[in-house]
Amino acid sequence: MDDSGWGSGPHPPVDGGTERSPAVAPPDSVQGCPQPYEGVWRFTAAAVDASVPQARHAVRDLLARQGVPAADEVVQGLLVIVSELVTNVVRHAALLSPMLAVEVAVGSEWVRVSVEDNHPYRPTALEADYGQTGGRGLLLVREITREAGGVCDVEHTASGGKVIWAALPLKPDLV
Repeated sequence: MDDSGWGSGPHPPVDGGTERSPAVAPPDSVQGCPQPYEGVWRFTAAAVDASVPQARHAVRDLLARQGVPAADEVVQGLLVIVSELVTNVVRHAALLSPMLAVEVAVGSEWVRVSVEDNHPYRPTALEADYGQTGGRGLLLVREITREAGGVCDVEHTASGGKVIWAALPLKPDLV
């Protein structure tokens, strides 16, 4: 997996256009000063089965290395989301998108993961038959994101592919 971490400085747009941002803009850094763990990192990998655990481990290791103060349940949710989204690229988009990209963006109070491929099809969360194994990945992503108080979406890229992303608060709201 290629790790082209950009650190906390400015970074180039991912899709050749403008930088993407969640539908709900994350809050600014505390008192305008970026936290030491803030930044954007991008990993690329082949759309093959071995990339699923590699992407999950890369995200986990990045969050730990940067000292991101995410609650354990947030990290575990992010890892499931990354696994599901990379698996979807491997299973459904690899023919048209032999490479995929995983991006991790960390703000002072949020973390966002996204998976990009070059397949033009915009997936939808389907209700799968209970006797069927698989087919519930996007439902799982949506539910994990909702329970954490985050947002997720699918966007088209300028190159005709898509990016699926989920942004979660570092500390879940305790109700």
